[in-house]
Parts: sequence; structure tokens; C-alpha cells
Amino acid sequence: MPLATQIAPHLPFLRRYARALVGSQAAGDRLVEATLAAIVADPSCFPAGVAPNLGLYKCFQAAFDADALEPVEVDAGNSFESVAAARLAALMPKSRQALLLGAMEGFTVTDSAWLLGCSEDEVRAHVAQALADIERQTRARVLIIEDEPIIAMHLETIVRDLGHDVTGIATTLTEAMSAFHAEPPGLVLADIQLADASSGIDAVKAMLAERPVPVIFITAFPERLLTGERPEPTFLITKPFQVPTVEAAISQAMFFNSTARIGG
Repeated sequence: MPLATQIAPHLPFLRRYARALVGSQAAGDRLVEATLAAIVADPSCFPAGVAPNLGLYKCFQAAFDADALEPVEVDAGNSFESVAAARLAALMPKSRQALLLGAMEGFTVTDSAWLLGCSEDEVRAHVAQALADIERQTRARVLIIEDEPIIAMHLETIVRDLGHDVTGIATTLTEAMSAFHAEPPGLVLADIQLADASSGIDAVKAMLAERPVPVIFITAFPERLLTGERPEPTFLITKPFQVPTVEAAISQAMFFNSTARIGG
């Protein structure tokens, strides 16, 4: 099977990782493009004998390391990007990468150690440091938009265990907007398909039209958002989810104060 065919399914997830890593869709996509250009120019740089996604992320790591001394691209007019840049400066890159590779991308400690070129103990230490640093910098009031009661309660427990407050749990677009206006949240966790056949996407668009707020989509239908075309949500979790994945996404969303970036 051609290499391009093997790595194609993993590109949307690499773009997600790159955006979360550098805090900017433009800068993240630039690194992904540099990764693909390097593979096209020299296919032998792609590691042999490893899974396609692991090899792709290893090539991305090389592009990231080569780019590490360049400043993060920040739009001076975008306060969220400015917040991300300031917080990135306070968090060591290896800690940020170790956290995202494990909790968000699902790589094992062994795989993360290989990708980062360090020991497994160092990976664990990096993750612990990243979580401690992020916890010190972020606290939020969270609105949960989810029509499945058990899932909503599970998310509420995760949010509260992280030290955040839950402003409300909405099951429809109308309930979501009422909760949004009653107590403006600092973070929104949103499903796509809601109880009355309304759309979590529409709810998020309406909220973002009023004011910016970080959003994490948690859905069984990721294909509705991971289209490979811009714009896409910065944070997207697929159901059924793992608790560490949600915890990492919440921490990263608050760390970067990043909006969903969907819709026109």
C-alpha cells in the first residue's frame, strides 16, 4: 500500500495535535505541511517497521524540533492567541508534547518516549509537570451541552474533579442558550446531536456570535467536524471517550483559551 494511502487517515488527527501543541491553526498547519513536504522530498525519512500513525508523528516531531527556535505565530489582534503565546512561554515544550501525545492522541508511554527521544520515566515526569503547570493557570465555569443523562453526569464529575464549576447541563439548543445567558461560561462542552433533534453545532455558533468562549466538542459523529477543510474545531473528542482524554482537552482548551473556530 502506498505510504500516502497509509498516512492519509491520520492527517486530521495530526492537525488536531499540531493546533493544540502550538496554539494556532495556521502555525499548526504550517508544521504539518512541512512534515508532508519532508516525506515527499525524502521518503526514506519515514521510519520503517512502525505503525503509520507512529511514523507520521515521528516525522512531525522532526519538523517541530527544526522549527522550535522560531516564534509562535500570533495575531496581535486576537486576544486568545496572545493568551496562548504567553502561556506557551511558561510551559516547557516537552511537557506539553508528552501530555498531548498520551492523553489526547492515545500513544503509550513507550511510544511517547520514542517520539520525544527520551526515557519513559522522563515522559511521566513531563506529563506530571504539564498538568501541575496548567492547573495553576486555569480555572473555569463550564456549560455542558449533552442530552444523555449518564454521559452528562460523567462529564460533570470530570469537570468538578478538575476543580472547575458547572454552570448548567443543557439537552437542547434552547436550553443551552438560556444557560449561556443566565451564567456566561468560561468553557463549553458540546455534543452535536441533541434531544429535540437540534444541533450542538448551531448552539455553539450562536454563542460564538455573541462572545468568544473555548469549546470542546464531544461526539459520536466526528466526521461532521473533521472534514479536512477549514475551519475546524480545535478540540474534538470522539465517543466513547476516555476520562484522561477529556481531562487533557479541558486543560488544553483553558490553557489556550481557544474557541471552536467553526462556521462562517
